[in-house]
Amino acid sequence: MSKSAAPAAVPNIPGDLPVADLVGAGGAALHRGAVTVEALLVVIGGPRLRDAGLQFPDPPSLEQSPELALYDALCRAPDVEDPYGRYNSLIRRLVSFERALEQRNTRTRKPTDG
Repeated sequence: MSKSAAPAAVPNIPGDLPVADLVGAGGAALHRGAVTVEALLVVIGGPRLRDAGLQFPDPPSLEQSPELALYDALCRAPDVEDPYGRYNSLIRRLVSFERALEQRNTRTRKPTDG
């Protein structure tokens, strides 16, 4: 998950924003139809990410909410000792990306004539 890989995987993700690599990996997984931790994170942030101008494919069908699916995936991951802590950390990182993207969009948006 390098920062340079994110823009290539999903061209509309600004690679210089915080955790763009994580969002890029999630978008790339969704393009492949894979359900990964990163993909579930992008699904959770989907509405806000779409409002900010990013487009991702629809996620594969899930048997539960993406939030529960993410937590379950973290519980099953052998390298995760504290699924609850990792879940909260991932959500905080997602929110950081969303805020940075929204701020960038606000700064670059041209005022409307009126």
